Amino acid sequence: MLVVVLATMWSRCGPAGPGRTGGHTVEAVGADSARAGGREGSGTAGPASSAPPGPPPRPLPRSRPVAFRVPSLGIDAPITPLRLDANRQLETPPVDRAKLVGWYEGGPTPGEAGTAIAVGHRDTTTGPAVFAGLAQAKPGRTVEVRRADGRTAVYSVDRVKVFDKLGFPDQEVYGATGRPELRVITCGGLFSRRTGYTSNVVVFAHLTATR
Repeated sequence: MLVVVLATMWSRCGPAGPGRTGGHTVEAVGADSARAGGREGSGTAGPASSAPPGPPPRPLPRSRPVAFRVPSLGIDAPITPLRLDANRQLETPPVDRAKLVGWYEGGPTPGEAGTAIAVGHRDTTTGPAVFAGLAQAKPGRTVEVRRADGRTAVYSVDRVKVFDKLGFPDQEVYGATGRPELRVITCGGLFSRRTGYTSNVVVFAHLTATR
């Protein structure tokens, strides 16, 4: 069974336009696919956070996300739905609303089974954006996503990695893992006006509570 079929999933950080674009391709990922390795760049990595005692939380039914919080980083932002454009690239939040978080609406909603995707700008022409400090996320810290039905999905950060865009490990980032997980993605690495950012910062997290 296919969970998601995407192409050029996350490509743009900061203002869209010449010198600020790039891309990679996400292949079709099967529900029974194992996480595969890939060439990765330098990054911040820590041991996976310990699971809380007792059984894992039951996945939630579908409900659109409305607010995104990372208390340890001071992030508390509204969410906008994102789709794939005509070039099969994931749209970005509007550049003039740099504090918005984008949620890929073709994937799982907060707390649903599967690998959910949230993206946001690192910066724009006006300065730092919502995910300016994303690379500082630490294992064990929480990401909270409030839903339209009033429920909140709470994820715990497992690790943070920085991947070179030219060797982005699609399967590792987007592949099914058998439990509700979250990926939070922005740009990272070095920036040039000609080629844009060299890397992507990816936060890996899994669902640890619902309320």
